[in-house]
Amino acid sequence: MDMNKVKLDIRGVKYFINTDESVEYTEELGRRIDERMAQIIKSSSFITMTQAAVLVALEMADELAKSEKNVENFRSQIKDYLEDAAKAKSERDYYKRELDRIKAEAKFKNDQINLFAKADKDSGNDKKD
Repeated sequence: MDMNKVKLDIRGVKYFINTDESVEYTEELGRRIDERMAQIIKSSSFITMTQAAVLVALEMADELAKSEKNVENFRSQIKDYLEDAAKAKSERDYYKRELDRIKAEAKFKNDQINLFAKADKDSGNDKKD
């Protein structure tokens, strides 16, 4: 993949980044970091740029960790759903085979009834003759 060169301005400091991400995506990340650092610095006159950067990094690391945990929970749920779906499919196949067996048995019994009915009818015709 081609590398993109992106210029970011975070709290007045210029950063030149080589990334395989899109320019727009990288610039948006830079804007988010700049805005959050500005909020942190504005909240206290004692916070340095480095401290603000560390706090932003901690916030983003926290977001990442929570997102990864959520992804793992979703994967686990999907796995459970797939197992349930496989079990339901297996049960459906079993009941479909059972239904086919019962239909075949009913057809066989119906054919026997028809055969006996025909035999009774034929024997009744023989008695009349």
